[in-house]
Amino acid sequence: MSLRTSPQQLQRELGVVGATVMGLGSIIGTGVFVSIGIAAGIAGNAVVLAVVVGALVATCNGLNSAQLAASHPVSGGSYEYGYRYLNSWLGFTAGWMFLLAKTASAATAALGFAGYLLNAMGLRGSSLLIPLALASVVILTGIVLSGIRRSNVANILIVSVSVLSLIFFIGAGTPFVLASGAEHFTPFFKSSIGSVFHASALMFVAYTGYGRIATLGEEAKEPRKTIPKAIIITMILTMLLYVVVAVVAVGSVGAEVLGESVSLGQAAPLEVVVRRLGVLGGSQILAVGAIAAMLGVLLNLILGLSRVLLAMGRRHDMPRIFALVNESQTTPVPATIAIGIAIAVLVLIGNVKTTWSFSAFTVLIYYAITNLAAFCLPPNERLYPKWVSLVGLLACLFLAFWVEPFIWHLGLALIAAGLIWHIVANKLVNE
Repeated sequence: MSLRTSPQQLQRELGVVGATVMGLGSIIGTGVFVSIGIAAGIAGNAVVLAVVVGALVATCNGLNSAQLAASHPVSGGSYEYGYRYLNSWLGFTAGWMFLLAKTASAATAALGFAGYLLNAMGLRGSSLLIPLALASVVILTGIVLSGIRRSNVANILIVSVSVLSLIFFIGAGTPFVLASGAEHFTPFFKSSIGSVFHASALMFVAYTGYGRIATLGEEAKEPRKTIPKAIIITMILTMLLYVVVAVVAVGSVGAEVLGESVSLGQAAPLEVVVRRLGVLGGSQILAVGAIAAMLGVLLNLILGLSRVLLAMGRRHDMPRIFALVNESQTTPVPATIAIGIAIAVLVLIGNVKTTWSFSAFTVLIYYAITNLAAFCLPPNERLYPKWVSLVGLLACLFLAFWVEPFIWHLGLALIAAGLIWHIVANKLVNE
């Protein structure tokens, strides 16, 4: 496979439908099938409120990402927006945080896929969790290397299966919710308000796949129209789906069941719920949907991460080899391979709560920079009121520090390490 150096642009092949499906494929997966269980273990019944709070913050970020991507439609997302509207330091930090956050999210998706598959096979607690997760990373990295058009076809199939399984879950669980009334929601607050904020930070990350549409801006047709429409449609559909799933999950069996499923290392809370309800064939149907969803998230994360690494290679913030694309200009090959390797390394941690919590802090910092860049947009490029950017910025900074202290200490240390590398890289380029 011959490669050529950027700045040649990637081909524009995505319309509104394709971009929306990419967004849905990036969101509907780990967030609803795994992290809702993690959040329930923290906030109890108030996880429903955490889902709503996460959605409201994500909506502000979605609108800001939409107007930024429409104004500056290139690969790289907030990494490029930071450079254009802020400065190189914040631009680099955005790109660095995105790489860290979404690599951790991708590892969580791979582990979630393996967890649901093993549960469906009756092999709970199996030592096969990590090997299966690694295999999924290798296979989907190969699909991404084949180009975005083929990736989009695979994505449409995956999203269709995932959404149908969640509709089944809602239909199967609703009668149990109606029968139990408010029993499983009482008391609603079993823990502190801080626990709700912590859970909200984790659930916010469950919505952030819409950013994948922005990072693919260079590949969208008529980006000023396509990207905002796709992001808004994606956010509306996802919020409705997540809230209903959370209400049905908690209302049918209680938050304790959701939380325990993750603490026991199963990484398959919704499958545990339908099994507890005794719905005939429900466990298998949900497992198929969850497995498809995790693979969809992993596919889209590899796509988005490789495009950010491509952009950072173009600016020499990362080694120049990552600026190479294939001859047909559809795939950044070295960047894609590097991302696959990085995800595989994090999979070896084998703990979804750790990888998801780390993703929460880093992605909140990333979107804080996104909102700041949107706040600095000139009036002629702005699509939405300036207060939307300010609310998004303050909300992200507020939620970021409600995760475990160890996680945000590690995150701040990695920001410092990244900025040191930025200084070194700039000196090497200027010499």
